[in-house]
Amino acid sequence: MPITAREIRETFLGFFESKGHERVASASVVPSSDPTLMFVNAGMVPFKRVFLAEESRAYSRATSSQKCMRVSGKHNDLENVGRSHRHHTFFEMLGNFSFGDYFKAEAIEFAWELLTQRYGIPSDQLVVSVFREDDEAFDLWRDSIGLPEDRIYRLGEEENFWSMGDTGPCGPCSEIHLDRGPVAGFDTDDPSSESGRFLEIWNLVFMQFNRDANGTMTPLPKPCVDTGAGLERMAAVLQGVTSDYETDLFVPILARAQEVSGVQLGDNPETDVSLRVVADHARALAFLVGDGVLPSNEGRGYVLRRILRRACRHGVLLGLERPFLSEVVDTVIDEMSGVYPELSERRAFIGDRVRRDEERFLETLSRGLSLLEGEIREIEGTGETVLPGNSVFRLYDTFGFPVDLTEDILRGRGMTADLEGFEASMQEQRSRARAAWKGSGDDGVDAIYGRIAADLSSEFCGYDDLVCDSTLAAMLSGGAVVDVAGEGDEVEFITERTVLYAEGGGQVGDRGRISGPRGEAEIVDTQKPTPGLIVQRGVVASGEFRVGDAVRIEVDVPTREATVRNHSGTHLLHAALRQVIGPQAMQKGSLVGPDRLRFDFTHDSPLSGDEIESIEDRTNAWIEGNFPATARVMPYRDAIEAGAMAIFEEKYGDDVRVLSFGEVSTELCGGTHARATGDIGFLKILSESGIASGVRRVEALTGLGALEHIREREKVLRGTADLLKAPAEEVESRVGKLLEERRELQKEIERLKTSSQGNSTTDWLENARPLPGGGQALAVKLQEVDAKSMRTLVDDLRNRLGTAVVLLVSETGGKVLLAVGVTKDLVGQFQAGQLIAATAEVVGGGGGGRPDFAQAGGSDPSRIGEAVECFYEKLGVSS
Repeated sequence: MPITAREIRETFLGFFESKGHERVASASVVPSSDPTLMFVNAGMVPFKRVFLAEESRAYSRATSSQKCMRVSGKHNDLENVGRSHRHHTFFEMLGNFSFGDYFKAEAIEFAWELLTQRYGIPSDQLVVSVFREDDEAFDLWRDSIGLPEDRIYRLGEEENFWSMGDTGPCGPCSEIHLDRGPVAGFDTDDPSSESGRFLEIWNLVFMQFNRDANGTMTPLPKPCVDTGAGLERMAAVLQGVTSDYETDLFVPILARAQEVSGVQLGDNPETDVSLRVVADHARALAFLVGDGVLPSNEGRGYVLRRILRRACRHGVLLGLERPFLSEVVDTVIDEMSGVYPELSERRAFIGDRVRRDEERFLETLSRGLSLLEGEIREIEGTGETVLPGNSVFRLYDTFGFPVDLTEDILRGRGMTADLEGFEASMQEQRSRARAAWKGSGDDGVDAIYGRIAADLSSEFCGYDDLVCDSTLAAMLSGGAVVDVAGEGDEVEFITERTVLYAEGGGQVGDRGRISGPRGEAEIVDTQKPTPGLIVQRGVVASGEFRVGDAVRIEVDVPTREATVRNHSGTHLLHAALRQVIGPQAMQKGSLVGPDRLRFDFTHDSPLSGDEIESIEDRTNAWIEGNFPATARVMPYRDAIEAGAMAIFEEKYGDDVRVLSFGEVSTELCGGTHARATGDIGFLKILSESGIASGVRRVEALTGLGALEHIREREKVLRGTADLLKAPAEEVESRVGKLLEERRELQKEIERLKTSSQGNSTTDWLENARPLPGGGQALAVKLQEVDAKSMRTLVDDLRNRLGTAVVLLVSETGGKVLLAVGVTKDLVGQFQAGQLIAATAEVVGGGGGGRPDFAQAGGSDPSRIGEAVECFYEKLGVSS
């Protein structure tokens, strides 16, 4: 029996463990500390900082099977996926690494031993290539391994020299290839040719130089080894198949794609491509969403969306006009979660995310495909091969049809898109939009702010002071500029300086008081409607104000202090979230006021009770630690390089304010904060919820607000204890008992309901019929039994029969309900989904489900008997 991919992976990792390597778990496909990469595209990426001597590990040898993606930049394999048998979006890279420990001799010996002795590849089927100047590697292959010189190929820098970039670590590499025999027409063949004779299965990279900007290469004091062997390709070689898609990594996924689509491999070359695309892309979707990437219109999310939409379109080519990808992704999770348990943990989220985005795109695809097909037919009629730019633009602008998808479809028809014309149409639209805006005659309040800001600006001086003196520079009332405002007027005050913080960065605007020589005003909000201009909105409480007055501005201290506690609490909360659930917890928004704080962050599942407690514990430990706050203004780039956390959606200037609480938290923030973490007092999380796909929200209280919340909860607990006539500490157990009693009563009601209908499972078992290959088949007709009860009955009958296929059919309210169950040991012979589809068709219905259980409905109760006979016929059971 061929070696499985799981065994190949384990053999590789176990072999290198036996050679003193630390087995390191795969990192996320999203690089955690490398902004130069969109995705991890090689096994060495998680160790990049180690190779650059920027980070150290507790071990000097490592081995891993790393999740990788190649769908962007120079490593973009997307267009080849499905048509090539060896290109994939997602793949696993087996690797072993030396960080200044062993070098070429050991790396070569390890690789040869594993391939020829552990994997059993005949040595006469292997050849190697080395860098043309690497005599050391050549000699090792010849003298230590015993490889004949005619099976060692010296190749140039393009083939056998590796570098991390234009400068930095680099070195020669030695590739191991499977030699599949001479190919006609290639008399002087070598591994660099396109003949197909040689298949690269492993690359050994020897990092031994550091290249500077002038191209000078200096030997590294501690040369390193970085190797990579693609699991998919290795599986194809060791399982003796010509295509990666024929390995056990893909066969179950392809089987599911065939089952869902009803299209079989081998029916047609083009549908074969579509099936392979669906299988490959389903793997990519499972791992991308599982690692926290969400569909969007930019960055990683855009790549994910493009993969999903490409798979969706190939589903349409297979005849599927409904969401189906989540079903194939579910099989990926079944197959891969044994190695990557996070897939199973996040199954519901992954499936839901894929399904919803697919549903949205199907609407776009249906409209766009129809329009595009008409355009293509019209062009083909003229003999042209280029879709005009205005047509591409209309698809994009009117129907939301992605340009890259238009290109993909055209490419399959031997056509191209006029992208220059598309850009011209886009530019025309932008010009029209600008002209429409300029001619709108809008000279409202926003324009007034702009004119005021052109003549004056406001300085915020409220970080350290709560009171300041200034000059009243301008006033607005009723949307117009005024020179005088009297008692009762609602006014926007603009002063040259102010201690009132204008709303921004999630923090609400300050409240306060403005007093002048002739009047006083209460400020209820502070805003910054345009850069450089602070507007203090309030009501004249007494007297009057005139532009030019000398005024005193005071902050509402209790409100500011409460807001400060909550704002500083969000910084600590953010730090704790990233420590507890990982770096994918990135801020997506916040709202900080005096009454509570709200913090939104990216995460793919609800926080557990233990996680919430851990976050609270860390945050309150930092509060107790009383870490001092320090604020610095520095260039944005310097701040980021120093490790300050920036919020992606925020816009920052050249110089930014960096706020730190000891070593706990460092973020870019222009808001007002506590002098030290101890000033926050205490933080209590109130709730955690989902607000959008992949975005969670935490609401919390700090200080006296948190204390008051706890007191209110205690009142509720005492009230509940009084109702139960039990001490507060026994409330939980007493409620648990009540719920258990309720569940038992509900079960009894269901049992009595079933038995009152005369449905005795013991009597039914006597009617079971033998299956041809062993086991039993049973069909039962019921009256007025609902779907939930039928599912319970199916489970009961399967358990009691042992090896069986069960059909229940109930006439309910003039309709038909059907349920089919197949025991696990018979799933390979009979699929519940297929049986239910055939049976339901007889009674005028349809349905589906999993291989072991499926439900359906129908509209013709008069044909229930025929449906039962159809069920037995499908099983090969005589009546």
